[in-house]
Amino acid sequence: MNGRPSFALRVVVTALATSLVVDPIVFAQQPPPQRTAAEVSAQSGQTTPSGKTFSQQDMDELMAPIALYPDALLSQVLMASTYPLEVVEAARWQKANSTLKDKALEDALEKQSWDPSVKSLATVPQVLTMMNEKLEWTTKLGDAFLAQQEDLLKTTQALRKKADEAGNLKTSKEQVVKKETENSVQVIKIEQPSPEVVYVPTYNPATVYGSWWYSYPPPYYYYPPGYAYGAGLAFATGVVVGAAIWGGIGWGNNNVNINVNKYNNFNKTNISNGNFNHNAEHRKGAAYRDQGTAQKYNKGGDRAAAQSRDQFRGRAEQGRSDLSSMDRGSLGNQASASDRGGGDRGGGSSGARASNYGGGGSGGASSRASAGTSNRSSSGGGFSGAGGGGSSARAASSRGSASRGGGGGGGRGGGRR
Repeated sequence: MNGRPSFALRVVVTALATSLVVDPIVFAQQPPPQRTAAEVSAQSGQTTPSGKTFSQQDMDELMAPIALYPDALLSQVLMASTYPLEVVEAARWQKANSTLKDKALEDALEKQSWDPSVKSLATVPQVLTMMNEKLEWTTKLGDAFLAQQEDLLKTTQALRKKADEAGNLKTSKEQVVKKETENSVQVIKIEQPSPEVVYVPTYNPATVYGSWWYSYPPPYYYYPPGYAYGAGLAFATGVVVGAAIWGGIGWGNNNVNINVNKYNNFNKTNISNGNFNHNAEHRKGAAYRDQGTAQKYNKGGDRAAAQSRDQFRGRAEQGRSDLSSMDRGSLGNQASASDRGGGDRGGGSSGARASNYGGGGSGGASSRASAGTSNRSSSGGGFSGAGGGGSSARAASSRGSASRGGGGGGGRGGGRR
């Protein structure tokens, strides 16, 4: 032999090299390896050994599909993801009203009760559709943003750095990529060439950052109709959004902020606070993933619900005691009086039904009942507990409408206070 590998050996090597190229479809079809205990606990909402709900792998997987979005659009996605049920409502509404454009769309959105961050994304249908179709990802992203915002934004910068090193993050007619130093740390900003036009990038998150560093690719793929798979970033036609995209990111402090001028212009308000604050009323019964976040935004709803249950138990026990001390004659007279006067139809068994829906914390039917109560109250949060008597009965009876929407008038003011 002349020192060159045989033809057969070259064929085998070529085939092996080809198989190592990361193809999202082939890669995704491979059986995933067993996850570590830390990853399993994070997926179930428990804390990892570091004491955090989400692991670094969770963060990488969640941010991989959107880390290369322009900063303003990225901030809107993060804010809106904390209201997953309203995202679903908005996506359905947008699909049914897809012919609305410009001023007509803006006027129609003004009438909706969703959080302003959700309203804004109705002007970018591709993103809203993705969030609706990948609802598990949207919900998990929102929970990670609320629980570990700093970690999530630092992960975004790490991903951008990888994409830059791989040669896949460059200034173009659709985006402006800048490297700046904030708080002694170099950050990568992605801006829109025109503030009123958004170009949404589409890319393969398993390859755009270089070789994916976990044993299986990020699980959250979304390719819009007509997308042709290729290397790097592909852009859809620019979407004219006007003042609808009003969010921003302070990378130096790892916080999401608001351009108040744009915000007020689009939402017809007059706020002065430039910080984003999550509004629990717009959760509409969606449970928070970890206990710390639930306690932070529950606004005492669990306490009020527990009080309502305790009060009802007290009334029930007192009623049984009174009944045991009555003779049959007294019972008959009491029943006749109840028939004539209506008894306590506002409390009693109705109160029982309400209390069954009033407690239990941040998710499920309990939150729906609480949300129903908050719609009629200007002071209660989205998880205000049901009160006693007739108000509890009304909260229970309105749980259906509360779960379908009706965030009250909070849509305009949104999460800002």
